[in-house]
Amino acid sequence: MASASMLSAASLSFSPLAVFRPSRPVTSFAPPRRAAALAVRAAAAPSNSPAAAAPKKRTATGLTKPRLVSPALQAVVGVAEIPRTEALKRLWAYIKQHNLQDPADKKVIVCDEKLKVLFAGQERVGFLEVAKLLNPHFVK
Repeated sequence: MASASMLSAASLSFSPLAVFRPSRPVTSFAPPRRAAALAVRAAAAPSNSPAAAAPKKRTATGLTKPRLVSPALQAVVGVAEIPRTEALKRLWAYIKQHNLQDPADKKVIVCDEKLKVLFAGQERVGFLEVAKLLNPHFVK
């Protein structure tokens, strides 16, 4: 019975946090070499060469590449060659300018005559369908 009282006394002096304490205080979570790499990049950044000052021109690809459009889409957006992203912006500007969104549900477009030609004769189109219905109007 004496050993049981010793066990309880020993368990009271044990602290589980003492086992998991770090040996040194943590000052930052970033590895030290990252700070050194940032300092090297910052020192190398200011260059006086004209090639470094001029931004690189990237050629447009994918959605940002201008494409020829059908006459029906050209009537709405106003140009013969346009990127898909810009065509969608201009189409939405046309829809908002002519107040063609359904007042009860703004996600639905009520088509006028120009949009009926674009959207295969549909009277009403959901906003998620617009990009899909424009695909045939871009010449590949």
